Amino acid sequence: MTAQMNLRAWVDRAVDEISWWQRGFGEVPPHPDAVVTDADFAVAFGELLDRLRDTYPFHHPRYMGQLIKPPHPAAVAGYLAAMLLNPNNHALDGGPSTTALEREAVARLAAMLGMPDALGHLTTSGTIANLECLFVARETRPGAAIAHSAQAHYSHARNCHLLGVRSVPVPVDRVGRMDLEELEALLGREDIGTVVLTAGTTSLGAVDQIHEVLELRRRHGFRIHVDAACGGFFALIADDAPDGVASAPFQAIAECDSVVVDPHKHGLQPYGCGAVLFADRSVARFYRHDSPATYYTSAEPHLGEISLECSRSGAPAAALWLTLRLLPPTPDGLGRVLRAGRRAALRWSELLSESPVLSVYQRPELDIVAVVPNAPDMSTVDQRTMRMLHEGMRSAPERGAYLAALDVAAAELRARGHPVREDAPRARILRSVLLKPEHEHWIERCHGEIEELARRAAG
Repeated sequence: MTAQMNLRAWVDRAVDEISWWQRGFGEVPPHPDAVVTDADFAVAFGELLDRLRDTYPFHHPRYMGQLIKPPHPAAVAGYLAAMLLNPNNHALDGGPSTTALEREAVARLAAMLGMPDALGHLTTSGTIANLECLFVARETRPGAAIAHSAQAHYSHARNCHLLGVRSVPVPVDRVGRMDLEELEALLGREDIGTVVLTAGTTSLGAVDQIHEVLELRRRHGFRIHVDAACGGFFALIADDAPDGVASAPFQAIAECDSVVVDPHKHGLQPYGCGAVLFADRSVARFYRHDSPATYYTSAEPHLGEISLECSRSGAPAAALWLTLRLLPPTPDGLGRVLRAGRRAALRWSELLSESPVLSVYQRPELDIVAVVPNAPDMSTVDQRTMRMLHEGMRSAPERGAYLAALDVAAAELRARGHPVREDAPRARILRSVLLKPEHEHWIERCHGEIEELARRAAG
């Protein structure tokens, strides 16, 4: 049996050692106005624990719905240890130790993506990281529009609106990737300063052909930003192996202008931990600002001088650093965790191809699998999807199946070989993310129980 780290013991050690270090500066009795008794705390804490049970079992392989899983125990221990100090990584005087940890962790992410000299930092989310990249895009090419896939994350259009930049959605091909013929036509008729490419859409895990867009950039001179918030860590298994992913798009990230990756997805971190990297370190000039009360403890640049966010916890940096210290971002380290989820997605795709009641929407590129309940028309597909979704969540814990839904058009179903009658223009199908490595050993059992849900929905 594999030895499991004793999280409780390490959390206790963090509390003990941080408390011991703090006492070295002299005992400070708590102010009476801030004192809470154990009796009062027990009542409120008990209520909190009761309320926290009103959630889904994100920890269990039966939960397959969204890009959510509990953080690795190492991340929990690292986060708590730093949180007890409450550092602020805006400036070195707010978090000297966690600033160093952040720089080291970000350097490992940059090396993973082939950008060892990149300028970067952590953020509180992928949305904020993408906002920073679009901000730099606007400052670099003022007045030019920003193009992104029609299936890119909705925050790109919203962030462009926030920045006062015109955004242009580009249609996608039959598997959900940006249509490059449409992109080239757009580049020929409009001033596009930056093209946003997605390495793993949140709907299907589709990976845009980043390597092919590089050639378009040589001809048209635009910038490339890669939103790899969802799929960036798959660079670790981008080796064209049977249980890996296509290498060319991920290798091409190294030649792009900026990239975002979310450690709070496949990096095993708690929310929120995003990261942003810029190939051109001189973009730091766009962040210059006056701050009369900070930046005096070192001549070395502070993270707040290259970030749109100001106050920002140092705890995520400690959590990520410790996790990557134990599971390095290499094929034989963290890559093994991603490969297990990838194998689970491929196996489920095989099982679905043999199912009499379910079909795979399209072959998964990463670890996201979309599933179509077999039905003659769009409205029945939608009805069965929603029955399965709700019944799976209401089932007994030992037989539950927690899935998500994806809205698709009739034309999209037909393009993928699902000939359903179009009695409605759109329908919801099932969507799942096999984010946890444990899915590899549970997928056949989960498939059988989801098939049973489909049979009952059809009955």
